[in-house]
Amino acid sequence: MSQAATQGHDRPVLMAHGSILKTGISNGKIATWLFLGSEVMFFTGLIGAYIVLRMGQQQWVDPASPDFPLNIPMTAVNTFFLICSSCTLVYALQHIQEGHVGKGNFGLAATTVIGGTFVGIQAFEYFELYHHGFRPDADMFGSCFYLMTGFHGAHVAVGVIAMGVLTFMGLAGKFNSKHYAPVELVGLYWHFVDLVWIILFAIVYLI
Repeated sequence: MSQAATQGHDRPVLMAHGSILKTGISNGKIATWLFLGSEVMFFTGLIGAYIVLRMGQQQWVDPASPDFPLNIPMTAVNTFFLICSSCTLVYALQHIQEGHVGKGNFGLAATTVIGGTFVGIQAFEYFELYHHGFRPDADMFGSCFYLMTGFHGAHVAVGVIAMGVLTFMGLAGKFNSKHYAPVELVGLYWHFVDLVWIILFAIVYLI
């Protein structure tokens, strides 16, 4: 093999967002996956503790009971909104990568608005539950409910702030077909948060 070929083979890969690695994987993406790995362990612990506590109780609240204050239809719609926000973020990233910055910025703005709507509806749900006397100290289910949904809601709120920043950056012309790493990395976090909510909605509201 010639020296030129060897040099070409050993040349590090320049990513679209400026990070250089021989593997072609950016430092930012590796760091994001490590962070999400820690988040997986965190939420796995919460969900696992909830399942253990529930299995250890002879009686447990039925969230679907008409006498219980949980508004499952409203939360189902809210879940749909969050799923839609993942679709709009995929739309944004795809169009930015293709050089359609205007459509990408629209997707970022839509994701921000939908994510904010999710947080707003959850805050309204908490207000209604408090009004009906369902508080964290009401019983074991109340403690688990507010702990799990509250931590997740905090994660969504952080994501909404990040999406808002990305939207302003996009409108300021910071993203193009060669620079889109922040959108991609925040997108990984956002999709993870959406997936966690689907699991929480299933085990807390429906089962």
